[in-house]
Amino acid sequence: MKEKLALLGGNPVRRNSYSVHTTMIDSSEEEEVLAVLRSGHLSGFSARPGERFLGGPKVRRLEKDFAEYFGVGYAISFNSATSGLHSAISAAQIGPGDEVIVPPTTMSATASCVLMQNAIPVFADIEDETFGLDPDSVEAAITPYTKAILTVNLFGHPSRLEELKSIADRHNLLLIEDNAQSPGAKCDGRLAGTFGEMGVQSLNYHKTIQTGEGGVVLTNSKQTAEHLHLVRNHGEVVVGHSNQYSDIDLTNLLGWNYRLSEIQAAIGIHQLRKLDGLNELRIRLADLLSEELRDYDFLASPIVRPNCSHVYYLYPLRFFRERIGISREIFVKAMIAEGISISQGYVRPIYLEPMYQKRIAYGTRGCPFRCPWYKGSASYRLGDCPTAERLHFQEIIVTDICKYPNTKKEVEEFVYAVQKISHNLFELRKLEN
Repeated sequence: MKEKLALLGGNPVRRNSYSVHTTMIDSSEEEEVLAVLRSGHLSGFSARPGERFLGGPKVRRLEKDFAEYFGVGYAISFNSATSGLHSAISAAQIGPGDEVIVPPTTMSATASCVLMQNAIPVFADIEDETFGLDPDSVEAAITPYTKAILTVNLFGHPSRLEELKSIADRHNLLLIEDNAQSPGAKCDGRLAGTFGEMGVQSLNYHKTIQTGEGGVVLTNSKQTAEHLHLVRNHGEVVVGHSNQYSDIDLTNLLGWNYRLSEIQAAIGIHQLRKLDGLNELRIRLADLLSEELRDYDFLASPIVRPNCSHVYYLYPLRFFRERIGISREIFVKAMIAEGISISQGYVRPIYLEPMYQKRIAYGTRGCPFRCPWYKGSASYRLGDCPTAERLHFQEIIVTDICKYPNTKKEVEEFVYAVQKISHNLFELRKLEN
């Protein structure tokens, strides 16, 4: 006898709420933070030449550990990944009149960091396997004003990094990676975030590892690292007063306060050590979920491309209405009624937001979109990125069911709710009609 759906008055599969944005915090972080508090020095930074320009001992230790983990020459910490993205665009020597190719399916900062430098984001479409930038769409979006490609390794899987790097090299462009959702993911034996000139990591409070807020930019370029140091810490008052930076190019060296505190860095040191273990937990739960959903052809589990790994920041599903006979909306409503953590769509394509539709970011004159030094014609129309629009408005469903501290129990609840829905399709179709 089939069980009545909670949406139709039955008992839900789950009644308890899920843990919200929880990471693994234990005595190692606590002891490190207490040591900082007892030292009396909550920040090691000073915006002037000297040893403290690069931060305190915890900040430097965190940066050293990140550089070693990712196998890069330099890691520069920031108070957020957004700060890191802005600084990366600055270090790429991007400014007024320039274009940067970005995906439309991502957090808004991936595009707004370009506007922060008075440059123009140009949106290329994504592909529906990794949900990263589609190399063919990127190639078509390149103009004489393009200076960089900013790709996002979304949901936990690397985008098509080798193809994008090849395009960037062929057109003399920089490749920058927003790797906020995919720390520890690999492609062809290399860690995501290390293919481009810079790779931006996030330590925001809902990431796999976190310090509350924070970010790190990776690079193998000494010159780029120096620029990032300067932008992070009011570098305009340091250049000319320090032998280390006396010969640096002054372009884009307007600095900010993007510094990470010693307490945040102290937490991050131990969070990084837990990254592999937390990723393994997510992968184990995601693999179980994918196996259990194989019999439900209206749901397509995430694809893991050959020679790549997925670390499942989120677990994205594609929903096919024609195979089940109910809408994505009613399916998601039924799942939520069963107490399951799930949502339809991800983010609306960024170019549909008012700032892009009205083409205004600074003041009242339409800058940088209508400023005289921009000679391009970036488009922000519905239909510009058909794959991104189709996925968001029709197909994509996301769940964070694979995150810590969830277990096999939560995955089994998810699958049981899907099973309940599949057994009550007649009633759901009547309800929808």
